[in-house]
Amino acid sequence: MNKIIRISALLLLVAGIVVAITYRDQFDAAALETWVKNSGSAGPIVFMLIYIVGTVFFLPGSVLTLAGGALFGPVFGTFYNLTGATIGAMISFIAARYLAHDWVEKKTGGRMKQLKQGVEGEGWRFVAFVRLVPLFPFNLLNYALGLTKIKFSHYSIATYIFMLPGAIAYTYLGYASREAIAGSEGLVQKIMLALALLAIVGFLPSLISRLRRGPVMSVETLKQKIDNHDDMLLLDVRPEKDFTGEQGHISQARNITVEDLSSRLGELADYTEKTIAIICRTDKRSTKAAQILGRNGFSDVHIVKGGMMLWNENNYPKQQAE
Repeated sequence: MNKIIRISALLLLVAGIVVAITYRDQFDAAALETWVKNSGSAGPIVFMLIYIVGTVFFLPGSVLTLAGGALFGPVFGTFYNLTGATIGAMISFIAARYLAHDWVEKKTGGRMKQLKQGVEGEGWRFVAFVRLVPLFPFNLLNYALGLTKIKFSHYSIATYIFMLPGAIAYTYLGYASREAIAGSEGLVQKIMLALALLAIVGFLPSLISRLRRGPVMSVETLKQKIDNHDDMLLLDVRPEKDFTGEQGHISQARNITVEDLSSRLGELADYTEKTIAIICRTDKRSTKAAQILGRNGFSDVHIVKGGMMLWNENNYPKQQAE
C-alpha cells in the first residue's frame, strides 16, 4: 500500500511540474495581483500558498518575488516571499528524498556527485554557499539537495537565512517598480537603493569565491607537498604551447587551460573538497581559474604565487621543453 501511495504521489508531482512548465508563460504578475486582491484580508496567506506551489512546480520565482514587493512593500513583501520560497523548498526537498530520487538524479546529471561531496564535506555551510551563489537553478536545487545526507533542519534553516539577501534586493526592486509606475515622491532615491541592493547581491558570488578559494601557496610549500606525495591536484592553466614550451612544466601537473576550465569541471569532480594548487606563468591566469573553481563549489583552491617563473628561479625540477 505504501508503495502505491508513493508512486501515485510521484506521478502527481511530475504531472504538476509538466503542466506548470507548459503553461508558465501564462503566469504573470497581473494575474497574481488579481488573485491576491480578490482574497481580501487573506491575501498574504493566498500569496504565500501560491509561492509554495510555484516553487514545487517550477513556476518562475522572479515573477513571484517582484510581485511580493509590489503588493506588500519591502518589509512584509520580503517576509512573505522568503517564507513562501522556503516552505516550497522544504516540500521539494522532502519529495526528492522520499519520492523522486531517480528523476532528480537524472535531471542533475554529473553535477549531483559534486553536490553530494560538497554537502558531505561542509554540511549546512555548503547549503549557505549555494543559496548565496547560484550554481544550480533554484527550483531544481531544492530537489537535488533532498538526495544528499544533510539534515532536514539544517537545510531549512540555512535556506531561510542565506536566501535573505537576495529576497531583500528583489523584493525592494518590485516595490520600487510599483512606486515608479505610481509616480510617488522620492522615486530617484528608491531606484538608487534598489540598484545598490542588486549590486551587493551581484557582488556576493565574487566575495564568497574569494573566501572559499583559500590563501596563496608559495612555490616552497608546493615543492614540499610534491616531495611528501600529498593528495592534491596541481593544475597548470597555461596554453599547451607554454606548458610544453621553453618554460617547461612540473611533471606532476595536469594541463587544462583557463579558457577550457569551465567546460571541463566534471573531470575535477574528485577534488571538490581536496586541495587544488593552480599554477601559470605568474599569477594572472591562476587567479581567474581560482575564481571559476570557487564559483563552482571547489573549496580548497590555492594560487601558486609567482608561478613557473619563480619555480624556475629556485631551480626546482621540471619537465623540460618537448
